[in-house]
Amino acid sequence: MKHFKSIKEYCNAIGIPPSKQPYFDIRRFEENMPTVLAKMEPFKHEFYAIAVRIEGTGKVTSGHYNNFPEGATIFFNIPFQILSWNIIPDWKGYYIMFSKEFIIQSKHLQQLLSEFPFLKMDKSIPFTISPEEASKLISIYQSIHDENSTLKNDSSRVIEAQVLVMLNYINRFFNAQTDKDDALAAFRKADINLLSRFQSLLETSFYNSSSISNKTHSPRFYAEQIAVHPNHLNAVVKQITGHTAKTHINNHLLRLAKSRLLQTDMSIKEIAYSLHFDAPNNFSSFFKKLTSQTPNSFKKSNNL
Repeated sequence: MKHFKSIKEYCNAIGIPPSKQPYFDIRRFEENMPTVLAKMEPFKHEFYAIAVRIEGTGKVTSGHYNNFPEGATIFFNIPFQILSWNIIPDWKGYYIMFSKEFIIQSKHLQQLLSEFPFLKMDKSIPFTISPEEASKLISIYQSIHDENSTLKNDSSRVIEAQVLVMLNYINRFFNAQTDKDDALAAFRKADINLLSRFQSLLETSFYNSSSISNKTHSPRFYAEQIAVHPNHLNAVVKQITGHTAKTHINNHLLRLAKSRLLQTDMSIKEIAYSLHFDAPNNFSSFFKKLTSQTPNSFKKSNNL
């Protein structure tokens, strides 16, 4: 599977001109349509992408999610998520891409995942927005695009500020979709921060597939990283989300497993070890327990 570490590599691979900046890019979909590859086999990259699609047909698969809603849609790609597409070159809208270096250099994006939960793997599901919301976002994207087209000495600060405004508007629309603000407000800030740290660790613990240790399957592993007792971690996670820490871990493993089964030609053995299972049989038992299907039967039933 192809793996693009930089935005420049990604642009070259999909057939569009290189970005003006190494760690940030913004495009109108219409700009890409004349040259972009209409079909991309499954791949991964190491940066964030946030798009607002006004129009566009074809199939895009992000992780194991491929059922994009109709109409104006916000969708996300996050680092190391498996992506693929087979589209008609009729897309309209905008997208931005930024890498971890862009975040590190920023004064305002250091708490990106805790402040903007739609960029976490379990939350990064496409959702529709109203014409008024789409118009507001498009105007912000256009301002960022204009600034990026004629870079000046202070452009990085201007772009960062505009990106922050954009993220906050998307967060408002996202919260309106999920309706969770009132529930979260009832919990202490320290508990919410603990949950956020757990979720962030869970996201990153499977980036490196060279290890086969199943410690990452246990709440104890994450509790040790955060320096809290496993019982406390579990209590906080369950109080806020309604699900145990172990359930969150299992659901994350299942999302990753489904994505690799649907979008790669990795063997069951390779997928098992990439998800830190000690043996392929353990992975198959885990998958069947949660889905009532074996990994092979799931793959066959979804590739018809």
